[in-house]
Amino acid sequence: MIQPWKMNGDKVAYDCGFFQVHVQQSASPVTGKEHPFYVLSTWDWVNVIAFTDDGKIPMVYQFRHGSGDFSLEIPGGAVDQKDGDALDAGKRELLEETGYEAREWHSLGKIHPNPAILNNTCHIYLALGAKKVSELDLDEAEELEVRLHDLAEVKQLIQQGKLQHALVIAAFQLLDLFQKSNPRLF
Repeated sequence: MIQPWKMNGDKVAYDCGFFQVHVQQSASPVTGKEHPFYVLSTWDWVNVIAFTDDGKIPMVYQFRHGSGDFSLEIPGGAVDQKDGDALDAGKRELLEETGYEAREWHSLGKIHPNPAILNNTCHIYLALGAKKVSELDLDEAEELEVRLHDLAEVKQLIQQGKLQHALVIAAFQLLDLFQKSNPRLF
């Protein structure tokens, strides 16, 4: 039966504020041999799939420096230290990035974005009854455009490879599972 590795040391090799690079020395439970592992330690994230009463999903379109390309995404971001919890962060991110608030919230689950190298969790919420209440409130390093799509369009964009953000695709998979077990909401 597989066993966890024993961590014998953890050193922060680099700290940029938003994330830290840890070098962890861990020993194999089988051989006892020690190996270095590199772990990015960062804040938890939150993503929100919001629906308006007429079935539209407010999404954000923006340039992403990691991919060097534009990305269509659901609103989301880091769970800041000022947020009470992930749900508070989701409500804040939805309002800041789209100008929408929602009357009903449901947790769709949480996922580990890349457990091989990241130690954080992404919390995913469904927000129903979303309504535009304000203009965007973006950080000075954010530039995005809000686009409204219906669920069929989003699924088509995923199938066509035009929506490629892994966390967004995972969120829509969790939404699909939630819809099957909660059909009265849809």
